[in-house]
Amino acid sequence: MTAAEAPRRRPLSDPGLVDDLAEQIHASIRSGDYPIGTWLRQEALATAFGVSRTPVREALRKLQADRIVEVFPHRGALVRGPTAVDLRETYQIRAELEGLAAELAAARITDEQLRTLREAEAALRAAMDELRAFVATRGTGAVRSGPWDVADLAFRDALLDACGVERLQRMAGELRDAFPRNLVWSTLAEEPSLLDESIAQRERVRAAIERHDPVAARRWMTDHLRRTGTLVAEAFERRQAVEDAPDPRDIRARLGRPTPG
Repeated sequence: MTAAEAPRRRPLSDPGLVDDLAEQIHASIRSGDYPIGTWLRQEALATAFGVSRTPVREALRKLQADRIVEVFPHRGALVRGPTAVDLRETYQIRAELEGLAAELAAARITDEQLRTLREAEAALRAAMDELRAFVATRGTGAVRSGPWDVADLAFRDALLDACGVERLQRMAGELRDAFPRNLVWSTLAEEPSLLDESIAQRERVRAAIERHDPVAARRWMTDHLRRTGTLVAEAFERRQAVEDAPDPRDIRARLGRPTPG
């Protein structure tokens, strides 16, 4: 970003400046724009967001308190990643909360809310084709937020809105934003059949809600999130195993053996 493109600096007295900065940085982490393991530098963030370094420093401290980054003096903040246990636990809780939301929605949904849910499902189906095309040319490692993310959030928001319980909506939203969403899409995109399965799961949830079957709606939504959580956690463990594996060249060096080639 050039100086001409940088946003106008907001005054330190601006109410909510630190909270706004923390949310914007967190949003970039959730989308994958700041991947896990990225170093966030105060000076670069201050320039990017058009503020001084002081509110950036406070915003990073706020994110550290929420275990989203880890701040190191004189170095910056490191974007933290979840553990496989974090992922499994979060999805287990989400499965129960959003399963309850689907159950309530099946009894309470209005015609207008049902239309919104159908539209979100159709948009998600189309977005899956875009995701397949993206992965075919760029690979799963490049997956960030995109139409697939927007459509998925629209589907979940429509369902939560239809349940009619504000506290449930808030709790489910907080858990949904607990870690970068590109972890989910990069995992599902590894295998085209997983994207088809994800769409089929949403279709079953929507169909159960449409026929006002709370038991089936809850079961399908719970099964969907448990299945997704298992896939994401297992993929995360596989990636960690690869990253943590010792470099054969280091082993040979310690043993005093020459490296081939």
